[in-house]
Amino acid sequence: MAEEKQEEVAAKKSGNPMMIILVVLIVILMAAIGGIGYILYSKGFFDDQAAGEKKTEEAPAKDEKNPENVFFNSEIKDLVLNVTTSKGREKLMKLSFSMKSTEPTIDALVTANKPEIVDIVIHQVSSRNSEELLTAAGKDLLKEELVSEVNSILNEAVAENPDIKEKNMIKDIYFTTFVIK
Repeated sequence: MAEEKQEEVAAKKSGNPMMIILVVLIVILMAAIGGIGYILYSKGFFDDQAAGEKKTEEAPAKDEKNPENVFFNSEIKDLVLNVTTSKGREKLMKLSFSMKSTEPTIDALVTANKPEIVDIVIHQVSSRNSEELLTAAGKDLLKEELVSEVNSILNEAVAENPDIKEKNMIKDIYFTTFVIK
């Protein structure tokens, strides 16, 4: 009887060889996944541009007035606006957008005229209700009017600058954040 108990204890201590192989395989698999993750991270696979940064970049596209097909972007980020519903209730709106232009100095121009541009955005958004802004047609109309208004501001700002001869330099606006809550 004592010998049987000793044999059972010895068998339990030696363990199941399949269990040991399984543990070793799991450890090897985890090391391989960690190595692949490290390689991808070191190559910059997981890098994103930091939020909140303004950027000016060249992006190829086609335009009749821009033979080099070079465009530049400038961004207005994180505007928090009040909008009303059709029933008169107030809601908050968070809005960010990017402006596409053929002018290389667009970022500096937008920064210099940011108060006027933000004022135009506030005026245009507050003249609409939230239901209208949530439709595709409402967003398109807002884009068109913002392009027109921002161009008029920038045209006045560069009127006396002999280096900038192009009028209506903002070609399009892209909403990057559009949340109404």
